Amino acid sequence: MGLVIATFENSVFLELAISALEQQDIPRMHIFAAPLDKRNEPRRLFDTIHSADGYSMFDSAAILGTIFMLLGAIYGYVLAWGPIIWGIIGAVFGIGSGLLLKLRLVMRDKRGNRKITSEVVLMIRCEDSQWQSIQGLLWEHQALGLTRIKSV
Repeated sequence: MGLVIATFENSVFLELAISALEQQDIPRMHIFAAPLDKRNEPRRLFDTIHSADGYSMFDSAAILGTIFMLLGAIYGYVLAWGPIIWGIIGAVFGIGSGLLLKLRLVMRDKRGNRKITSEVVLMIRCEDSQWQSIQGLLWEHQALGLTRIKSV
C-alpha cells in the first residue's frame, strides 16, 4: 500500500477527480480531501529580523538612490549648487522613487493578479500497481502538485 498526495484548487476538477478515482475501484474510505484555511491578514510590507518573505522594499530604493546620487555628484560640478548638494538631492530623489516604485508594484500585485494557490489536499491510499493510473488521472484533472509515499 502507498499514499498519493495531491493538491488542487477548490473547483469542479477536484470533484471530477474524486469521481474518477471511485470509478477506478478505489473505495471511498481510501480517499481523503482536506480543505486548507486561507490567510486572512494581509502580508506585511516591511520585513522584520525574525520574518522575511524575500520581497525586499529597499533593494530598488538603494540602487536608484546610488545611481541618482552618482549622477547628481557628477553633474553637480557644472551646476550652481555644487556636487555635494546635487549628490544629496539625487540620493533623496532616487531613494524616494525606488520606494514608491516598489510600493506601487506590491499594491498592484495584491489587487490585480490572481495567483494559483493550493486550496485542497487530496490523499489516496492505493496499491503500488495503481500509481501510474492514479497519477495520470490526477494530472488530467488539473492537480497543482503530486507526490507518492511508498508503503504506508
